[in-house]
Amino acid sequence: MLYNEERSHETVRLVEEVRPAHERGDTAVWFYLEGFFWYPRTLFGIENHLMAFYDQPELMHEMNRDLTSFNTKLVEAIFKVLKPEFIVFAEDMSYNHGPMLSKEMFDEFMAPYYRQIIPVIKAKGVKVFIDTDGFMEPMIPWFKSVGVEGTAPLERQAGVDVNRIRAEHPDFLLMGAFDKMVMPKGEQAMRGEFERILPVMRSGGYIPSVDHQTPPGVSLENYRIYLSLLNEYSRKAVQ
Repeated sequence: MLYNEERSHETVRLVEEVRPAHERGDTAVWFYLEGFFWYPRTLFGIENHLMAFYDQPELMHEMNRDLTSFNTKLVEAIFKVLKPEFIVFAEDMSYNHGPMLSKEMFDEFMAPYYRQIIPVIKAKGVKVFIDTDGFMEPMIPWFKSVGVEGTAPLERQAGVDVNRIRAEHPDFLLMGAFDKMVMPKGEQAMRGEFERILPVMRSGGYIPSVDHQTPPGVSLENYRIYLSLLNEYSRKAVQ
């Protein structure tokens, strides 16, 4: 991915549009960047991508070197306009039973590039998150080793336990974790889910939210109940 001036200028234009509201404190701003697992997969397709770790390692490195250069120039352009609250690398590198690659593959093909770009971001005082679906808990030490400070969406149906993560990694920032599958079941089920995550809400360093997109089967009424409960339990968390 070569640096594209037109794409960069369009991003900066959009950032400039939200800058006044951000400076007033009326809105938070964050950005998603394509990560070093995500981007090659979009070009290869998932099966060819996984084989490429073995069959085309030099090409994999070349792709991630180019992506590092592109992402670095892009965030530097953004920082000239404003300082976002955090930046998220989109990865989706885990599934229901765990990571899609080994720690050795992560260290060889991804870690070197994270170690190049993350200091650029953190030097501006901006937090760095990883977005990956599935059971991602085993990868938290991997992420921390390259400077990542938090993760989302913490999918409950994949077995992720936000309370366990907080106990094992008390300094790791978290977003998500509310089990979206309870939302169609009504107020009592949603209240029970908020009770489950309330200890982590009280611990700080956590933004509670649906653990991925809201399912299409959630009625407008139930979504409004969810928002009302989110407000109620957010207040409880700071009492």
